[in-house]
Amino acid sequence: MGFDWSLPFGGLGGSIGEPDAAPVHSITLFVALLLTCILIGHLLEKSRWMNESITALVIGVVTGILILVTTGGKSSRILIFDEEIFFIYLLPPIIFNAGFQVKKKQFFRNFMTITLFGAVGTLISFVIIFLGSRKLFSILGIDFLDTMDFLALGAIFSATDSVCTLQVLSQEDTPLLYSLVFGEGVVNDATSVVLFNAIQRFDLSHITSSIALQLLGSFLYLFFTSTLLGIAIGLLSAYIIKKLYFGRHSTDREVSLMMLMAYLSYVMAELFDLSGILTVFFCGIVMSHYTWHNVTESSRVTTKHAFAALSFISEIFIFLYVGMDALDIEKWRIVAKSPATSAGVSSVMLGMVLLGRAASVFPLSFISNLFKKSDNDKIQFKEQIIIWWAGLIRGAVSMALAYNQFTRAGYTQLQGNAFMITSTITIVLFSTVVFGLATKPLIRWLLPGHTARSSELEDDAKALSLPLLGISQDPGAETSTDNIQRPVSLRMLLTKPTNTVHYYWRKFDDGFMRPVFGGRGFTPFVPGSPIERSLHGGK
Repeated sequence: MGFDWSLPFGGLGGSIGEPDAAPVHSITLFVALLLTCILIGHLLEKSRWMNESITALVIGVVTGILILVTTGGKSSRILIFDEEIFFIYLLPPIIFNAGFQVKKKQFFRNFMTITLFGAVGTLISFVIIFLGSRKLFSILGIDFLDTMDFLALGAIFSATDSVCTLQVLSQEDTPLLYSLVFGEGVVNDATSVVLFNAIQRFDLSHITSSIALQLLGSFLYLFFTSTLLGIAIGLLSAYIIKKLYFGRHSTDREVSLMMLMAYLSYVMAELFDLSGILTVFFCGIVMSHYTWHNVTESSRVTTKHAFAALSFISEIFIFLYVGMDALDIEKWRIVAKSPATSAGVSSVMLGMVLLGRAASVFPLSFISNLFKKSDNDKIQFKEQIIIWWAGLIRGAVSMALAYNQFTRAGYTQLQGNAFMITSTITIVLFSTVVFGLATKPLIRWLLPGHTARSSELEDDAKALSLPLLGISQDPGAETSTDNIQRPVSLRMLLTKPTNTVHYYWRKFDDGFMRPVFGGRGFTPFVPGSPIERSLHGGK
């Protein structure tokens, strides 16, 4: 498991066996490309069309072309990608930061709708892509895939990438829409990976009702146990830091402990064959609600920006590599023998992505709206179109799952596998560039005046301070339960379930959880601690 660094000039194609022997200029070139992506992305920040994901892809493709020309068509890559590297090193910072920085108030207020789109919607898309691709491939005479491969395709192409849409939407002007797109994106990725892992556990060459029930049971088991593991490790980190209060002696130890506990949640999930994505996401939410409030002010600032920076670099790394790998000559030589088949595979899969997304978003939006009393809480048709569009883009998770299913240690030898890898690359490039470029104009047309502006972005520190399951629109709302209406009847419980859950959660959180695990206003005073003086100075 690891990267196989190759010479970027002259000797590309031969590889270095030991990572320590990797040529310095290969590493230097890739780091320089990462820096270039960041600099150009910054210069294009206010562009109507471009974003950093597209920028990294384009730079990756251009670099691949230059390396192809320089090496005489031998290779287009600086390194060979092992799919395990993505899951072990690159994905955890991205998902953890999503949980750590999540706007808890909006996320949990819309949790049922997010789960409906992210879990149920992904299952619907999975079934449509599986059945549709199997039927259409049979009609086209494409017979190099078995049942396991078709099921894997359902999971691979159900994984969305909503980064382009989130970069355009304004959290201030469209809080509901932003929350739904963001929350669904995370739950969708987790559900897709859980589905993919569950498929690998069974012999699905002949699907029966019994096997289908076992698959569903395995999916639910992975989903809930992964979530509970993430919550448990997040609470453990909060308890350790609250009791030992590392910040008294060393902020470095405090920050290190938070980062290592976050990573521990992911690797433990992988060790127990659970979903690391779900585990690290909910660990991030718990750590932002409890652990983050138990550390010193300097540790708060450090962790907030450190987690965001690691996530940012990982995302750029992935898109840059995908851009270079899109021109990998080995795969295209195999596919070039049957260009019609390659075009057919890509067209079918893209069509299934469009159909599967539509079949999940619009019916589920209708169902969600049936249970909403206020028009402000309902998902309007224009917003449904944006949610549908946001889920058309395929990105890093789809690529990693495809590599996992159809390659071995970064190489593709079988013709059928080469078709699937090149088709996945084609769809990722097409959706990211074409759909991504059209995202800003589409949102400006459907929701004029509601696109993100830098002056409107919320302060992340305030967002981290919001109460879990908070309902109030005021970021500085009090944490007491005095102003929360107590449910007095079964009718209120059924008609206002969010308020009811919030009321009992806040009582439990204030009465037991925060006195034990810490959190805003519940960290004990420690002499010499600047954060304690700021928290208790006015009491």
